[in-house]
Amino acid sequence: MTDAPASGTQAAGAPADGHPNQFALLAQRRFAPFFWTQFSGAANDNLFKFAFTVMVTYQLQVAWMPPSMAGLVIGALFILPYLLFSATSGQITDKIEKTKIIRFVKNLEIAIMALAAYGFLENHVPVLLACTFLMGLHSTLFGPVKFAYLPQALSERELTGGNGMVEMGTFVAILLGNIVGGLLIAVPEVGRLQVAIACIAAALAGRAAAQFIPAAPATDPALKINWNPVSETWRNLKMAHGNPVVFRSLLGISWMWFFGAVFLSQFPSLAREVLHGNEQVASFMLVVFSIGIATGSLLCEVLSRRHVEIGLVPLGAIGMTVFAVDLYFASRALPPAATLTLGEFLSRSYHWRVLADLALLSLFAGLYSVPMYALIQLRAQPTHRARIIAANNILNALFMIASSVIAGVLLQAGMTIPQIFLFTGLANAVVAFYIFMLVPEYLLRFFAWVMSHLVYRFKVRGEERIPSTGPAVLVCNHVSFVDAVLLMAASPRPIYFVMDHRIFRIPLLGAVFRLAKAIPVAPRNEDAAIYEQAFERAAQVLRDGDLLAIFPEGALTRDGNLQPFKGGIMKILERAREDGIAPPVVPLALTNLWGSFFSRIELVRGDRVAMARPFRRGLFNRVGLHVGLPVPAAQVQPELLRERVAALLAQG
Repeated sequence: MTDAPASGTQAAGAPADGHPNQFALLAQRRFAPFFWTQFSGAANDNLFKFAFTVMVTYQLQVAWMPPSMAGLVIGALFILPYLLFSATSGQITDKIEKTKIIRFVKNLEIAIMALAAYGFLENHVPVLLACTFLMGLHSTLFGPVKFAYLPQALSERELTGGNGMVEMGTFVAILLGNIVGGLLIAVPEVGRLQVAIACIAAALAGRAAAQFIPAAPATDPALKINWNPVSETWRNLKMAHGNPVVFRSLLGISWMWFFGAVFLSQFPSLAREVLHGNEQVASFMLVVFSIGIATGSLLCEVLSRRHVEIGLVPLGAIGMTVFAVDLYFASRALPPAATLTLGEFLSRSYHWRVLADLALLSLFAGLYSVPMYALIQLRAQPTHRARIIAANNILNALFMIASSVIAGVLLQAGMTIPQIFLFTGLANAVVAFYIFMLVPEYLLRFFAWVMSHLVYRFKVRGEERIPSTGPAVLVCNHVSFVDAVLLMAASPRPIYFVMDHRIFRIPLLGAVFRLAKAIPVAPRNEDAAIYEQAFERAAQVLRDGDLLAIFPEGALTRDGNLQPFKGGIMKILERAREDGIAPPVVPLALTNLWGSFFSRIELVRGDRVAMARPFRRGLFNRVGLHVGLPVPAAQVQPELLRERVAALLAQG
């Protein structure tokens, strides 16, 4: 099994052309056993916790733990191991072969569930509380493995779909566990026995599935484990902070858990006090929320062309805010009513707006979170990946605790539940904007996603020829003012463009290219300083192992034809050779852009101009990008590259 993102090679067992969609992974050994292992664990966690919560809330009288505190105590005990042991579990995952850890964790789950069975049968609350803590430990140990395994088993093109499947499976398992736990514990006389049997059965099923997970080698077998959780937690957070994109993505994911925890924790009160529904209504809201998250998670692959598309993150953040705010307006002034059954609740049309807001809010949360998880897996250093994920688990736990504290303070201050939703939705807009300003790549990819999905119908052929790692130079014909934006959309990696300095004066596009850290270049006889600085910055991009893109025609075409290539590419490769780098040069050809709004097709006062007639070809024009075979640096000549690009254009 190889680490596809780290090595740039095909993941072991992956078909050369990839699977047709993410569900095909369920038929492959490298994914299916892992999926069902994590599914059974998530279901068992929630089956156990919910059955235990119902038991101590409705069936037992425990003097030292009143029913109103039961959910809080059980939740706190479950999350405590994340704070105490995440740092250690991250180290263990990086050091030891991952299937060994998974099977150990599943063996531990069987032992915990056997002890829990005793607790249920004997009504032994302290034992069940101890099992709650131990199941939290079980999840803490499994968490880093869960997300560190995927980049080793899947290629970059499968990573978004794989994460979407895992997120979908997790929320379906949570929902299934809650439903089954609630139904079983409510059965008179034999309910606790049935819960005990179900918990052990789920643990055994997970262990059986784990036996078939392929080996996933340790990424840092020489690591010396630091058993001090405090110092190691701090070291993990500092390690994550060393990569700004990764660390700010961790904060973004933790904020999503804060956001989701506010809504999930308020569902019972929302159902009872605002919507006037019974416990069936609260459960149905959880169903709607879980289906929304699962749907959004699965949509990520469909909307991302099977790449890690972080342009979906701003789209998700916008949807989360819009529908959280609308939930406030939909629920703030509902007419009073007696307690409603689920059927009565659904029969009133104004409740459907509330349900639609919940479904869409959670759907967009799925679009928000899955690309962030995939980006962290892709960009984190492979030898430290599990420890970075452990840092994420620590931050998630802290943010969820903060959400409970802040929601409690707001309720004590007199806020209603709809007002808390409004506050959370508006706060989401502020936090998201702050993160996107710190990491402009999210906004750039969003802009590129909009252009390639909503303005054009953009099809890429040969995208696998763009190197997934290491330095490379991309050369492309220059047809329109949005050529660079479409190239951004085609590449899963950031691209640094060398562009005519005059394009930076164009409103909006200039701002986009400045955010993208594009490199302005001017003719030497026009501005020698900008000319030399451009080649130095281009050399630095290649030294850093990144993608550099140039438009060797030197200017936009004024007649739709391919112009002669200039010699700047040779100077770039000469500087690279001096640095000991021989980057491959990848020819690209943009097709069908001539004649679009952004091309210089309009004749105004004798000059060819662009952007003169909006919608001159309507919306959703078909445009394309053909990616050619890389040319070794030693063979590159401007005329050879022009011939390669011309051949790609001839393919149509």
